Amino acid sequence: MDFHAVAPKVYKAVLALDAAARAGLDPVVLELVQIRASQLNRCAYCIDYHTSDARKAGETEQRVYQLSAWEDSVLYTAGERAALALTEAVTLLPGGVPDDVYERAAQHFGEEQLAQLIAVIFTVNVWNRMNVTTRKTPGTE
Repeated sequence: MDFHAVAPKVYKAVLALDAAARAGLDPVVLELVQIRASQLNRCAYCIDYHTSDARKAGETEQRVYQLSAWEDSVLYTAGERAALALTEAVTLLPGGVPDDVYERAAQHFGEEQLAQLIAVIFTVNVWNRMNVTTRKTPGTE
């Protein structure tokens, strides 16, 4: 299904949400979060898309490759680790977002940045669910 063609108002609304969510976030953190959520959701289209954007933002190949095992890697800052932990908690929602995960993110991001980070996480989950459900594959527009 070409979601954009079939439901253009919904698609445009998600684009607007995406643009609003990105405001003020570090581009590297933004892409790491979007790649990690896409990995968890098994969205090949978004993994491909955000990996490319991460490289454009200056991300290294090594950090992109190790992202699926970020907890065992020494390549990520404390703030990036907090953002990735929050990404996993919000994406998986295994009974809510643990207090310690939220508090760790709040230590690294001011209230406004934290709100933006949370918005990016739920927005990439919208994209993942849209693309996985409609079978969007890398290399398609």
